[in-house]
Amino acid sequence: MITMKLIKNPRITEKASSHAENNVYTFDVAPSANKTEIKKAIFQLYKIKPVKVNILKIKEKTVMLRGKRSMKSGGKKALVYFKKGEKIDFL
Repeated sequence: MITMKLIKNPRITEKASSHAENNVYTFDVAPSANKTEIKKAIFQLYKIKPVKVNILKIKEKTVMLRGKRSMKSGGKKALVYFKKGEKIDFL
C-alpha cells in the first residue's frame, strides 16, 4: 500500500495541536513525496479531501549526546489544510 510509505505518522506536538484547532494537520512524510501524492494519500486514509498542502523540509541538526557530537536526522513534513468543520481523530 503506497499511502503507508508516503505518510509516516502524524506529528503530535504542542504547535501542531494548536494548528489542528484551525483545521491544519501536520504529518511526517517520505522525502520523495510531493503535494499531489500527499493529497491522494490523505484522502485514501481519512476519506476527507484536503484543500491545500504545504511541504517543509526539516534540516539535520548537530546535537550533543553524552558528551559526544552526533546528528539528528532531518526529513520532510506536510501541513494539510481542511475545510472548516472537518476533523481527524488520531486516538
